[in-house]
Amino acid sequence: MEVLHEEMPFDLDFHPSSPLVVTSLITGELCLFRYGPDSQPERLFSVKAHKESCRAVRFVDSGKVFLSGSADCSVLASDVETGKAIAHLEDAHENGINRLVCLTETTVATGDDEGCIKVWDTRERSCCNTFHVHEDYISDMTYVADSNQILATSGDGTLSVNNLRRNKVKSQSEFSEDELLSLVLMKNGKKVVCGTPSGALLLYSWGYFKDCSDRFLGHTQSVDTMLKLDEETLISGASDGVIRLVGILPNRIIQPLAEHSEYPIEALVMGFARALE
Repeated sequence: MEVLHEEMPFDLDFHPSSPLVVTSLITGELCLFRYGPDSQPERLFSVKAHKESCRAVRFVDSGKVFLSGSADCSVLASDVETGKAIAHLEDAHENGINRLVCLTETTVATGDDEGCIKVWDTRERSCCNTFHVHEDYISDMTYVADSNQILATSGDGTLSVNNLRRNKVKSQSEFSEDELLSLVLMKNGKKVVCGTPSGALLLYSWGYFKDCSDRFLGHTQSVDTMLKLDEETLISGASDGVIRLVGILPNRIIQPLAEHSEYPIEALVMGFARALE
């Protein structure tokens, strides 16, 4: 199954219960597709959602709404059936939004180009937490439900642990030699794995975030995105266009899963590993 776009997509997400996938484009457009096992995806609609590039998109509210974040600093809530805007926070951040992740059924987090993380209550449409520990763009985030914390990586080369209950930064790593581009939590919460532009995967032990405990050099190019498959394995997407199955501790490239020629892998989502070309 392949979906072709006239302009470059930045992100995508699958509907939690229906065969729908939404993509966000460099033009600020959002595209919704219906897919099936034996047919090419059908484009249901395409809407101009943002003035500038739409870098992040996620389904929320049991799939009734999708939220999008843009370089124009805004967050937009759109109706899945019609694509029409429901709510628009025009100045959600002071700088362009680079990442958007779902935390709970009623909260999402956004990260911008200058290292600011904000947590939003989707019912109240208001900001409930703000963290500004990073000095460069937020490249990735993940939510740790057991401890109610957000892990974040940044272009400044650091990993941060942000406590939502106390509204404070609990820990931040020392500056690594590389930017940190992506992260997954592995080994039942004991290891945090971060992707870098050099292709190295940095492993941090939970509770000891100052410096990485291990460095895995299995990739030859930038690891821009990762997806946790289980506690022992992850799927990596690299700038060489290859999607790989990777084992963690022991660290090894198990096998390539797919290849997208010279196009870099921009996003991976659970259920399908897809390249944005």
